Amino acid sequence: MSEAEKVAANEEEAEQIAAAVDEAAEAGDSSPSNTRRWVTISVWVGLFGLLGLVGFGLLRAQQGPVAVGARAPQFVLHPFDGDEVNTDDLLGQVVVVNFWASWCKPCEQEALELEQAYKMYKDQGVEFLGVDYVDTETEALAYLEKFNITYPNGPDLGTYISQSYRMRGVPETYIVGPDGRIVAVQIGPYMSLDQIVAQIELARSQ
Repeated sequence: MSEAEKVAANEEEAEQIAAAVDEAAEAGDSSPSNTRRWVTISVWVGLFGLLGLVGFGLLRAQQGPVAVGARAPQFVLHPFDGDEVNTDDLLGQVVVVNFWASWCKPCEQEALELEQAYKMYKDQGVEFLGVDYVDTETEALAYLEKFNITYPNGPDLGTYISQSYRMRGVPETYIVGPDGRIVAVQIGPYMSLDQIVAQIELARSQ
């Protein structure tokens, strides 16, 4: 049975158990035996729900990060300083989505180069978005100040953005073409400014 089928089976069992809970509640039987039965059912509902979530997570992990050619997941970024950014509003432009964290040492290796690239392209239809992963605002702001990063950066609230990209770690960067599809994926830090420029130029040529 595939992971997807296991998840579906768990969800179906959970629904059946939930139906039994509803029947017991409607019966209005408050005897000790019925109370114990209700508690047992509730435990099983929670267990099957947890198994379903674990199975779904394993399935997503096996899929790996969003690949080149796929449509980039839409999201709304709430920058630490500035107005929210909806990626749907950026169609027609190249978008550089960089996942980072203040505690990530490899992220520091590419921080200055990303800012350089941003300054090179900011008036040429290329948008940079930094997504801060599992961090504190205080530490994140200190990191941005340390590397003089000026393009929009904001927290990954509830890890929604990283989950939609099926991100496995930081840093990761996705270059999105004007058509909204991913043109390049960088797992780990960029080694040079030229490497960033090459991927952006590839996206601009699409």
